[in-house]
Amino acid sequence: MNAHMRVPAVVSRAGAVSAMTVAAVGGPVAAPGLPQQADAASAAARALQIAASKKGAPYRYGAAGPSRFDCSGLTQYAYKRAGKRLPRTASAQYNRTRHIKAASRHGGDLVFFHSGSSVYHVGLYAGRGRIWHAPKPGTVVRLERIWTKKVWYGKVR
Repeated sequence: MNAHMRVPAVVSRAGAVSAMTVAAVGGPVAAPGLPQQADAASAAARALQIAASKKGAPYRYGAAGPSRFDCSGLTQYAYKRAGKRLPRTASAQYNRTRHIKAASRHGGDLVFFHSGSSVYHVGLYAGRGRIWHAPKPGTVVRLERIWTKKVWYGKVR
């Protein structure tokens, strides 16, 4: 059985989320209603790759690339290069995303760090409880474990 024949089985067993995952990594998907969702998944995967490609870029408050970033500057830059628009600040980005539960997060979704109702930091979910982010002055863009449970997740539309 070739890869093209396995995709419908994945769709029928695991649902549209698996189909979006297959689409994000370049597999064929033939299911009604999926193109728009697959495009969003593809943009998230591209944004994640773009953020990872900036590994080692220095943090700079207010910077949005291409060689220096603050946290929301990195997420805005990565998604802009992936074909999606995001506002400039972490809190404005939170307000622009579709809020999701941790169990629904996928690579490229945004991870928002908050204190009470105030969002103060953002990164891109990389899987296995890790994010790509630009942490703070004196650091560089890096992959790091999520260090707190005080996070919210959002999908870029």
